[in-house]
Amino acid sequence: MFSHVTVGSRDLEQSAAFYDAVLLSLGLVRRPVTPDGGPPSLCWVLPGRSLPRFYVYQPFDGEPASAGNGGMVAFTAGSPHMVDRAHAAGVAAGGADEGAPGPRSRYGKGYYGAYLRDPDGNKLHVVHRGDLLSAEAAKAG
Repeated sequence: MFSHVTVGSRDLEQSAAFYDAVLLSLGLVRRPVTPDGGPPSLCWVLPGRSLPRFYVYQPFDGEPASAGNGGMVAFTAGSPHMVDRAHAAGVAAGGADEGAPGPRSRYGKGYYGAYLRDPDGNKLHVVHRGDLLSAEAAKAG
């Protein structure tokens, strides 16, 4: 559905350390960004895929990056353990806890997630959707 998602950063080096910690633990890889005349940026994808992409950019307008109120990017994890690992890695790499890993049964049976903010204040959600996996398995079965 998505081509790419972008968040802004004031410090790409700090963002690289944070997002490498979180996203590499979820199985994504960082890919080179071909300079296109725009501001410096970083990019992550699933191995062997060109889309969707997750970018971190210095803002194009040259103004300081700021986090949107109410905006959030959610990344899928293959297991609750991967949620735990990504959350811990993000906090260790300079992120802030916004909700410890755990079941979120109000969202569905088997829904397990965690929330954190990157060093620039962008809100992330890492989630294992056991509720959808169970429903899809039942349909296929």
